[in-house]
Amino acid sequence: MPLSGSPLDKPFQLFDLLRRGLESNADGVAIASLDKQDTWRDLSRASDRLAANLLGLGLQAGDRVASLMPNCDALLVHYIACVKAGLVATPLNYRYQAPEIDHALEVSEASILLAHAERDADIAKTKLAAKLPLGVIGYGASDGRSRTYEAFIKQDPPAIELRAPDPAAPAIIFFTSGSTGPAKGVTHSFETFGWLVASIIESFELTQNDIVLPGSSLSHIAGLSLSLAAVAAGARISIARTFDGDELLSVLRKDGPTVLMMLPAALFSLARDNGATREDFTSLRLCVSGGDKVSAELEREFTELAGFRIDEGYGMSEIGWATLNPPSGLNKLGSIGTLNPGYAASIRNENGKELAAGEDGRLWIKSPSDMVRYWNQPEATEVTFQDGWLDTGDQMRIDDDGYLWFRGRKKQIIVHDGSNIAPQEVEEALLEHPAVETVGVVGVYNLVHGENVRAYITLRDDAARPTSQALIRFARERVGYKAPEEIVVLREMPVNPAGKVDRVTLKRMAEEQHADTALR
Repeated sequence: MPLSGSPLDKPFQLFDLLRRGLESNADGVAIASLDKQDTWRDLSRASDRLAANLLGLGLQAGDRVASLMPNCDALLVHYIACVKAGLVATPLNYRYQAPEIDHALEVSEASILLAHAERDADIAKTKLAAKLPLGVIGYGASDGRSRTYEAFIKQDPPAIELRAPDPAAPAIIFFTSGSTGPAKGVTHSFETFGWLVASIIESFELTQNDIVLPGSSLSHIAGLSLSLAAVAAGARISIARTFDGDELLSVLRKDGPTVLMMLPAALFSLARDNGATREDFTSLRLCVSGGDKVSAELEREFTELAGFRIDEGYGMSEIGWATLNPPSGLNKLGSIGTLNPGYAASIRNENGKELAAGEDGRLWIKSPSDMVRYWNQPEATEVTFQDGWLDTGDQMRIDDDGYLWFRGRKKQIIVHDGSNIAPQEVEEALLEHPAVETVGVVGVYNLVHGENVRAYITLRDDAARPTSQALIRFARERVGYKAPEEIVVLREMPVNPAGKVDRVTLKRMAEEQHADTALR
């Protein structure tokens, strides 16, 4: 029988995100960063003006509004404004390069882009940004341009009534790399995201007394959903622009957050920061990590420093936060916890047969928080869902107490510092080099980063032999942060029966080398 979390009564109405904070403490701090504070009243006024001014440009409910922004209060105001206007927020990874920006704009058919001025040079390299129907809105610009976020939240908006959106209408599109090609647009409706917010409030045990520090990108589902859940609960949010030790430690000391959420790689860096002391973590009641496996070494080092354990959870863009070690319950080290409210799970073998507790199989999830579809990709949506269940593709085991244990990623996606990297994209970049004949890219376990990108290549006989660093630089110019950290030259590339590069064999080679190195 499937395993179920506790039931949820109803989704949170996203249109009422600010109600609890406004009713209880309108002049209290809602969002804080190292250099700025906004009250609930400030947040309400700014999001109202931005929502109405966006609609005043000619946007209509259902239009996609893309954003290329770092973590800042303006990004949260933007998301809340999109909810109030019934627009579809379409956040782009702030590390995206021009080709990835173009892909996201093309797939989403965005009408407008909100972008930080420090990305102007990259936006200028895109093919589509200049062709957007309503252009680009700047943020942080000092060149006197007229279309800016700052102007929109100050100027009086047109007399446009803001109405609660249709619950079934699309609310947000997250771009996430698939295992076999370019990023797909994971689409949540106002209702599915409302269910997710309701689930997070209960599972994280959020109250108005909390101060939440989302130590990850607000353009990804983990950071954004936790932030909006905190807003919905009337909790205060502390925003860190970057996730290095100097910034995070300063925020921890200044704001005294009670809840911290970070990806394992960033949390590793924080735990190993020479300036970190136990006193920096005394305000926390909960430190959550997910998006990648929390290693035993990270758990040990963090516990020694902070004096309490990391609370590990599991989720993905398609389903949100599905599991968490219960904050007020047993935290089983190494486990990704129990099912969050509203979620059901089934562990199945390759033939779809449900497995008993203690057996490894593939995780299927059913929840009202599940995405409604991949944007404009009905075939991919159909493959992902079967009879209302979503195939995560990840290998799991459930124990007799209902705790889930991550057993491996069946998909070929490489997760480096919490960012998903499709092997094919890296392979295509390296194949552009005149000396490279064939390429196979896999992820290699790394204690700090989760996985590093390793490229196995064969070289052309008639070409000059490049150095590994030259090839890495070549790839970095084309795919940025997705470029490999390691290059391994092979005499012959393994292929499968279909004549394609055999990544399964390459992965096994990488794992065997890692095991051999560990033994030494």
